[in-house]
Amino acid sequence: MKVKFSTKVFNKRGISTLLSGAIFLAFSACNSQKKAEDDKRVFRYNQPEALSSLDPAFARNQANIRAITQLYNGLLELDDSLKPAPAIARSWEISADGLRYTFHLRQDVHFHDSPVFPNGKGRKVIAPDFVYSFNRILDPATASTGAWIFNGKVLEKPKGIVSDTAFKALNDSTLLVYLNEPFIAFTEILSMPYAFVIPKEAVQQYGKDFREHPVGTGPFQFKMWDEGNALVFHKNPNYWKKDKAGNQLPYLDAVHISFITDKKMEFINFQQKKLDFLSGIKEGTRDIILQPDGSLQPDFSGKFTVQKAPYLNTEYIGFQLDQANLKTKPVSDKRVRQALNYAINKKEMIRYYRNGLGIPGNSGMVPPSLPSFNDSIVKGYGFDPKKSRELLKAAGYDARNPFEIKLSTVAEHKELAEYFQKKWSDVGVKCEIEINQAPAHQEQVDNGRSAFFMKSWLGDYPDAENYLALFYSKNFSPAGPNKTHFKNARFDELYEKAKLEQNLQKRWKLYQEMDKIVVEECPVIVLFYDEVLMLTQNNIEGLTANPMNTLKLETVKKR
Repeated sequence: MKVKFSTKVFNKRGISTLLSGAIFLAFSACNSQKKAEDDKRVFRYNQPEALSSLDPAFARNQANIRAITQLYNGLLELDDSLKPAPAIARSWEISADGLRYTFHLRQDVHFHDSPVFPNGKGRKVIAPDFVYSFNRILDPATASTGAWIFNGKVLEKPKGIVSDTAFKALNDSTLLVYLNEPFIAFTEILSMPYAFVIPKEAVQQYGKDFREHPVGTGPFQFKMWDEGNALVFHKNPNYWKKDKAGNQLPYLDAVHISFITDKKMEFINFQQKKLDFLSGIKEGTRDIILQPDGSLQPDFSGKFTVQKAPYLNTEYIGFQLDQANLKTKPVSDKRVRQALNYAINKKEMIRYYRNGLGIPGNSGMVPPSLPSFNDSIVKGYGFDPKKSRELLKAAGYDARNPFEIKLSTVAEHKELAEYFQKKWSDVGVKCEIEINQAPAHQEQVDNGRSAFFMKSWLGDYPDAENYLALFYSKNFSPAGPNKTHFKNARFDELYEKAKLEQNLQKRWKLYQEMDKIVVEECPVIVLFYDEVLMLTQNNIEGLTANPMNTLKLETVKKR
């Protein structure tokens, strides 16, 4: 039985009841044999966090990125080793001075069939499409959250305005990109969803509604989005990729995304085989699925496949160090910051509050999944309450002269925050916990109104520079990622040198020197380096856990 959806045009805000009913009928009202046949062709996953757009210009969070990745392609993509590999660009060259990138495009890539094209037939992708897509990211009218991938990197006019010649189509199959100065991770940047190609015709026709009328080049094409209920993609029959045996990709016929926000209900649906994939296990289901040592609960042994991999995500507590914003004076003394770090037993925290999921943050900000990581060179903070008390006393704080701090976080991390509160109390520091909704928490941190806050940094691309950029003084938030407003002249000098260093080993040494400064000055308490835990049904093939925690479905099969 083929899965079909109505192609009628509905009012975009009035489809919920009718379309949800159609989905239910299409996927549920089949006999068991036909349903089994359908299940081999439809991959189902749940997206508990809100999905706001299917426009690559707004690929800022995992919800958006996972969906957008199925619909679009870029010049480059990351291979299994997280190295830049050809995608729409079949090859490329970098000039000796590192300032000019020349990309040679494939001739067999077409946009999805869409009414925006003559006769509804998707046209071939050409170099001017990338010029348009990249300039659109930078256009203030787009208000893209991804303008930073090019700002400060590609060729600029005076006053920091991107030059009209930063992106140039030499012809339909050759794209030139010019940089201001060498940037060693630029090819990794171009693999990001922000840099995916889109057709001008679609944006001109749909305007801001392009978010819900996507037209890409990817393995799946948009079919239906009933916001908050279901999102459906169908196989792109004209996809340009084939497997090693020459078979057309993708293998699946459709992708169905649900939006169950309750984690326990999500897991129940997975147990009932209504979902094919589960990732990012949170509080509420972690104890149900995992034992304290991180192994699977015996009841689930053999019932599904479990994969674990290092994750490009560092969880940390940040200190606001800008004197203009500072609300808690003691944290301006690095001895106090170091003392709070020594007071936390990170190994205990991972075992009892994370069920063994994660690696204790006993090095710097750069996670172990990156090649420059070396915890024998960058030595962080272990658990040492005696040292913590000594540092507090040296800074002038003890039982006779205590101080209080307020830790800002979100409800999801309340249990961890209470653990930190207890550990700091053990060394004589009183901590108040402030719980905010995620948007309010983000806004407070970005604008320097939280003196002490829990955050995480999920790597945008697999290079240590992305993590160390959090401490570069020209990256102060809210415009940049430096949320602590840390400023150190030596760090800045090394950061600027590392951006230009072409030799891999030398650049890693610079990264390590920078991370050692972060450890010593302690603008953050590195809590743990996260790990991906992926659960899949036993009949799923070709889906593997990876440090970027991406969901690439073009080579996935259902047995």
